[in-house]
Amino acid sequence: MGQDKDVAMTTGKIVEEALRLPRESRALLAEKLLESLDYEEFEVSPKWMAEIRRRCKEIDEGAVKLVPAEQVFEVAANKI
Repeated sequence: MGQDKDVAMTTGKIVEEALRLPRESRALLAEKLLESLDYEEFEVSPKWMAEIRRRCKEIDEGAVKLVPAEQVFEVAANKI
């Protein structure tokens, strides 16, 4: 039981530190964490996996501009 508490504290500390990273670094970290999951549970199709990789590559290469979610939601709300 003590070990679980230590792991939880460590995870909490990692999350806290990760949230301090710049946006691009957080996106890369999220990508790597998602890639580390067992995809059998999620049944990601090969076509969708190719699309995910294509989009991640565009982000990594700076070919696309990331737009903050708040901005996207604001634009969408203004169109309703």
